[in-house]
Amino acid sequence: MPKKTQPNGLALIPAHNEEAHIGAVAEAAKQHLAVLVVDDGSSDGTAQAAEAAGASVTRHEANQGKGAALRSGFRAALEQGCDFVITLDADGQHDPAEMPAFLEAFEVTQADLIIGRRDFRQMPFIRRLSNTLGTVLFSWAVGRRIPDNQSGYRLIGRRLLETEAVLQSAEAGFEFEVEMIALAIKEGLNIAWVPIKTIYRDEKSHIQPWKHLKKFILVSLRSGDMTKK
Repeated sequence: MPKKTQPNGLALIPAHNEEAHIGAVAEAAKQHLAVLVVDDGSSDGTAQAAEAAGASVTRHEANQGKGAALRSGFRAALEQGCDFVITLDADGQHDPAEMPAFLEAFEVTQADLIIGRRDFRQMPFIRRLSNTLGTVLFSWAVGRRIPDNQSGYRLIGRRLLETEAVLQSAEAGFEFEVEMIALAIKEGLNIAWVPIKTIYRDEKSHIQPWKHLKKFILVSLRSGDMTKK
């Protein structure tokens, strides 16, 4: 039986002050793909913990936001000739054991963007409300059903990674991940979905609901304009 070809991709983990969790996440992700951690200006031992777990590390001297960290990772993946990256969060909300589901979906569909779809019913109330409302608003803005637009667990293929609008985006935070969907639609790229676990720990969320909602409304409206051009 011929040996199965190793997937030509990276697990990309943006991280900011995640010393407590990054080692376990990187170690688990390493079972499936090479791991790149982008340490986004952490003041703790995030970079050292990631390196100890066997990950490669790129560091931002100052905190620039998740969007900027992802774009740094995209550029590194393109320089390495990767066909895709799988992005997951450093805090343990994404289970690396589910990475094979993304790899299988990519092999079957060759989709340019594969998003992990969460079960909103398993979220804390405020998260469930914001994600449900966000789904309705964003789907209306871009003119098609998008069942989960804020999930950061996703596989991004090379055609989307190397899109100039993605690499040159000015979105610094979570808005970049939302914008990415609109850019995929605008470019006529294929989007697919895989179900994933919905994991929340007991720690206090850093999200400020009303500030988050305001930003999301603005990025949704911009996304709607973008897809109609």
